[in-house]
Amino acid sequence: MATTTAPTGRRRDDTRLALLFILPALIGFVVFMVWPTVRGIYLSFTKFNLLTPPEFNGLDNYIRMVQDPVFWNSLRVTVYYVIVNIALQTILALVIAVMMQRLTRRTWLRGAVLTPYLVSNVVAAMVFLWILDYQLGIGNTLIAAIGLDRIAFLSSEAWVIPTIALINVWRHVGYTALLIFAGLQTIPETMYEAGRMDGASEPRMFRSITVPLLRPVLALVLIITVVGSFQVFDTVAVTTRGGPVDSSRVLQYYIYDVAFGRFQFGYASAMSVALLLVLVVITFIQYRVTRAETSDLN
Repeated sequence: MATTTAPTGRRRDDTRLALLFILPALIGFVVFMVWPTVRGIYLSFTKFNLLTPPEFNGLDNYIRMVQDPVFWNSLRVTVYYVIVNIALQTILALVIAVMMQRLTRRTWLRGAVLTPYLVSNVVAAMVFLWILDYQLGIGNTLIAAIGLDRIAFLSSEAWVIPTIALINVWRHVGYTALLIFAGLQTIPETMYEAGRMDGASEPRMFRSITVPLLRPVLALVLIITVVGSFQVFDTVAVTTRGGPVDSSRVLQYYIYDVAFGRFQFGYASAMSVALLLVLVVITFIQYRVTRAETSDLN
């Protein structure tokens, strides 16, 4: 007896519906990301001060930038800050994430770790500005109470960048730790069980299992944190305003000062484009060196 199969209908095309949902985000991306970037690149080739129309001046802004000692000092200070911030933040976040993975996975602990990230950079900077005040800050009061000399955390050329880095590490380390913790969840528990059966200690399993299998996540975390660190601004603006003697004048603060303090928007745009190119190069190098597109789990 012959059997017949019911005709199948045409597969529904959800492309229009998908585009409808994507459209608001796409509009926001174009308006707040793409257009300002294109506009900034255009202004970098002009002389513009808001009072008169942009006047094309070719590569004058870029030539001035190359010859500007303050720009190079700001770039050096920024790189110094990024190195200190990334080193401390990544190591602490990795330790916290592994401890949460190996010792406890309680939800309330994850919430507590994330709490500093919910505080804005401006508020965190203001709080630490009071805590670390040379005369009245509770931090220096405790240091003096144990018989040590007070430390000019935010007014000393030697201490100012490490202090700003520590403030931002305090705020961001919880978020970074949770990103790494999420990556740890992708490592099969059987890998650790096999390691224990072979007699491997926790430090050995961390070196031989956790770090290699966590590499793609660590690569993503490093890219995010490095790009964010190069854009540090608000902590410096609240605490030191670039001082003392330009020792904390990071590149973003210098761009802000040139644009909104001196109204030289063309030159500020040129430095912004230079920062964009630096970040693109650094991100590409990180992506290639860390092999972020591959995983050892495959």
